[in-house]
Amino acid sequence: MFLYLGMQMAARGRGRSRVYGNGGNAPITVEELMQTQNEMMQVFMQHLQQQPPPPPPPVHVRDKRGEFMKARPPVFTHSADPMEADDWLRAMERQLNIAQCNDLEKVLYASGQLQGAAQTWWESYQAARPNNAPPVTWLEFCRDFRPTNERMMELKQEEFRSLRMGSMTVAEYHDTFEQLAHYAPNKVREDADKQCLFMKSLYYELRLQLVGNTYPNFQALVNHAIVLDNMRKGQDKKRRMLT
Repeated sequence: MFLYLGMQMAARGRGRSRVYGNGGNAPITVEELMQTQNEMMQVFMQHLQQQPPPPPPPVHVRDKRGEFMKARPPVFTHSADPMEADDWLRAMERQLNIAQCNDLEKVLYASGQLQGAAQTWWESYQAARPNNAPPVTWLEFCRDFRPTNERMMELKQEEFRSLRMGSMTVAEYHDTFEQLAHYAPNKVREDADKQCLFMKSLYYELRLQLVGNTYPNFQALVNHAIVLDNMRKGQDKKRRMLT
């Protein structure tokens, strides 16, 4: 392009040269030089206008299913324990939210993790819906997926009410308490109520050490109970070594 313009400029220069009596060529005037530059700029702009526009940048499409599967979401087959179904649903929702899935994608990807009896349930559930029914929402999926065995729920609630620490460590008792508390959400809705129920089932000596203090939250109570229980066990071990 620039070679072409240079040739054009040279040709115009030769065409505008003036011959003196001694045979020499007269130099190009400033006016002629400016005119030549303007013509070159016009040619250059015409060339740019004739060029096709650059292609748009590629659009990056996120692989949401790939991101979801990268976290190795658990598979669900069957369970008579409603807690296991709730745990699976919570694990699914956490990974689906991380992958930023929309409502329909949540149902599609989560149902893909069903196997065995759970997969049979899902296939029957879809077949029972009318042909013109709208797609299943995530809220509907969670609601209908959870087992509805009322007797099982009652047994779990009774197990929570009768829970005692017994020979468990404080950490083991805490884990069991948290699992069973899911079946009685109304009992542990307030943090103070949760602390009271937790302390009620501790063994007498530990409860006696904890009851006179105030704790900002449930976890602070649990942490303090673990420290006191470990201290007591350490003292008991020393006594046994001395006897």
